[in-house]
Amino acid sequence: MTPALAATIDAMESPKPLRIALISHDPQKQAMREWAVWNRGLLSRARICATGHTGKTVAEATGLEVRLLLPGPMGGDAQIAAMIAHKELDLVVFFWDPLGTQPHAADVRSLIRLAVLHDVAIACNRRTADLLVTSTMLGETGGVPASPIA
Repeated sequence: MTPALAATIDAMESPKPLRIALISHDPQKQAMREWAVWNRGLLSRARICATGHTGKTVAEATGLEVRLLLPGPMGGDAQIAAMIAHKELDLVVFFWDPLGTQPHAADVRSLIRLAVLHDVAIACNRRTADLLVTSTMLGETGGVPASPIA
């Protein structure tokens, strides 16, 4: 067997980890913390990035490594939107505050719009996040199936 063929077979048998972005507005931080602790097993097999305070909260609660981005209002939401556009994410869990006004509302709208546009799964509340991470479409290995429209 050639080294190239062996590498291809290894890549097929070793699925890439799920790439997850976590964001939560201040009134939703506790919900995000609880969700992350509840889903620690899944998150431990994923590559996680998060906006500043959300990432620190999740890392402290779970003990997992989290790539910290800027705080949301300082550009973190925009960083995640760019990651969506560059196809660097499989799932966004974004617990936003539906009753509050945000100084970076344009970034929030852009992030949600780009997730829909680029067919990236996005959960904006705990129930949806739970449904997505328990979906059989994630597969037994935690991988994400190719989109039929991609």
